[in-house]
Amino acid sequence: MVVSRETLTRAANELGFVLVGFAQLRELKERENFYRRWLDDGGHATMAYLAREPERRFDPRRLDARYKSVVSLGYPYAAPAIPNVDWRGELRGRIAAYALGRDYHDVVGRQARAVAKVISQIRPGSIARAYVDTGPVFEREWAADARLGWFGKNTMILNRDHGSYFFLAEIFTDAEFEATTEPYREHCGTCRRCLDLCPTGALADGYVMRSELCISYQTIENRGAIARELRSKLGNWIFGCDICNDVCPWNDLAADDGSNDLVPRLPELLALNDEEFGRRFTKSAVKRAKRRGLLRNVAVALGNTRNPDAGAPLARALEGEPEPLIRSHAAWALGQIGGRAARRALEHALGDCDAAVCDEAAAALETN
Repeated sequence: MVVSRETLTRAANELGFVLVGFAQLRELKERENFYRRWLDDGGHATMAYLAREPERRFDPRRLDARYKSVVSLGYPYAAPAIPNVDWRGELRGRIAAYALGRDYHDVVGRQARAVAKVISQIRPGSIARAYVDTGPVFEREWAADARLGWFGKNTMILNRDHGSYFFLAEIFTDAEFEATTEPYREHCGTCRRCLDLCPTGALADGYVMRSELCISYQTIENRGAIARELRSKLGNWIFGCDICNDVCPWNDLAADDGSNDLVPRLPELLALNDEEFGRRFTKSAVKRAKRRGLLRNVAVALGNTRNPDAGAPLARALEGEPEPLIRSHAAWALGQIGGRAARRALEHALGDCDAAVCDEAAAALETN
């Protein structure tokens, strides 16, 4: 039997997808040239998986020669209310809105597989495989081909009705669909807010994202030390970043509802042990950073507060934290706080068994 676009769109809408588009599979030759240049320029930073067999990304038929079509889906999540808090005075961090609640891989993945199952039910024996930020898939490129929106200057897919606050999912299938042919015009125009307001300058003209400068990359994907010259630019972001979303005029942000979910207390997070971290974040996307990564970010954010009240929790971490990566960033943060108590903690850390911690303590003492 034939699976109609109308039937599948209706099923996807019932499962929570607000955007549904269709495209015929082809070789994305124009993106191949861009992507290879981006890799050659080191745009992927330490994310080696992005450079592994890159040709698989250019044509999904390399994954399975039987694929003929892609169904591209957009699943919305709530645009955040910008928290109206004094994060420096209250020692609060900031988490990207997409990470609130259950991990989107689980939620959206389950719903996308349910849409794929509809294809198999109507057309027994057909192939329909769903991807949600998994596998070697060019999600944004197929979303643009399926006319879900346009490539924004912030490198995300933008839609006139939903801005950029939606997750993407793709279903590759051997079922054939008439492609969505209506053009989706580019609506960024001369606006440069995302490029100009990114504090680290991660976005460049030509739809280029320089991963090593991106706050999301640094707080999630970077498993090692954050470069010293970037730390002060991270502000209070401890997992991900929403700045290029927040400043985009196509996004309607909600009024502050007083919720603290986006702005957790930093001293409480810095005190989490492995078990407590697991209990708090096991079902959250935040778990991707792992405890050592999240608490490294927390230490940096505490340093960026320049609040003397941050000194005590940082000193405790510098003295008793078992993970050297966290201790080294706590040392840097104490250098930003300054004062006699911070200096005493840093002098004591000069005897730390880890060379990176000693180096950070020595550098912090020079500025304190």
